Amino acid sequence: MQNSHHSWVKLAVEIGPLIVFFTAYKFGGLMASTAAVMVATVVAAAVSHVVLRRIPPMLWVTLIVVLIFGGLTLFTGQGMFFYMKPTIVMALFAAVLLGGLLAGRPLLKPLMSSAMELDDSGWRKLTFRFGLFFASVAVLNEIIWRTQPEEIWIDFKAFGILGLNFLFILTQIPLIMRHQVKEPAK
Repeated sequence: MQNSHHSWVKLAVEIGPLIVFFTAYKFGGLMASTAAVMVATVVAAAVSHVVLRRIPPMLWVTLIVVLIFGGLTLFTGQGMFFYMKPTIVMALFAAVLLGGLLAGRPLLKPLMSSAMELDDSGWRKLTFRFGLFFASVAVLNEIIWRTQPEEIWIDFKAFGILGLNFLFILTQIPLIMRHQVKEPAK
């Protein structure tokens, strides 16, 4: 039961701030949603720390970027700072993953090895693909916020990025299956 409880907490910590952001935007606009997501992300980090006894690296990055760019958005009244947040987060993830590969370290392995076990080639390929995916989402976010109305960007941020992540992960299942380490027969 404890593990099931932790799964729900992990899910709430990951998508809770996104739900808060989208809901606050619909009722109060960009400034209200920016303030709300800043608070929700701090709460998510605190809950993660208390219940799971750790704050995952992606949540740390998101927390820092949300607080900096959310703060700039509220301080200046300019939405562009918050529009750039997904670009910066995705670009950072891409740079870390691809930079790790250049240094000979597939950094997805320490992050995801508790969920699945792949051979070294599989970890390198998956890390490379995730790096390219994150870079592509960063570019796509820039195109959308610079060319589309705010409401389109909000929907993209709330649902598009999540949907793209889900679809991307589904497309990686064949690679994961090919490179999964087989348990020795008993």
